[in-house]
Amino acid sequence: MKAHVSSILLGVRDMDRSKRFYTEGLGWKVERDYGVSVFFGSDGGSLVGFYGREGLATQVGTSPEGSGFSGLVLTYVVRGEARVDEILAEAEKAGATILKPAAATPWGGYGGSFADLDGYIWDIGYSARGKNQPYAE
Repeated sequence: MKAHVSSILLGVRDMDRSKRFYTEGLGWKVERDYGVSVFFGSDGGSLVGFYGREGLATQVGTSPEGSGFSGLVLTYVVRGEARVDEILAEAEKAGATILKPAAATPWGGYGGSFADLDGYIWDIGYSARGKNQPYAE
């Protein structure tokens, strides 16, 4: 296997609510809507989509029940501290829970995190030290 992710599928409990959060709250554009799944324009990155939580769990052979930290964090790297603050504010206004307000990090960067409406964690970060980072924007 190559170190590559073809798409990221998030199992959501309420498709309409999640679509509103990401489109109206964060400005994402729906690329394809199949009813049971929705995919967003990737702007050259990995394809991101939603699938009904129970259907996705069935597809991969696991239970849709779960609690606590799943061990999955979605990272979004930007080119400046101000953009970190803007994204966290947009997410909070859209209904996200801020888990860690933006602040300087021990490794010399700047970042914060939020959980979306289904509890998926997004880590928004910036580092002036990084070279050839996989910038999202």
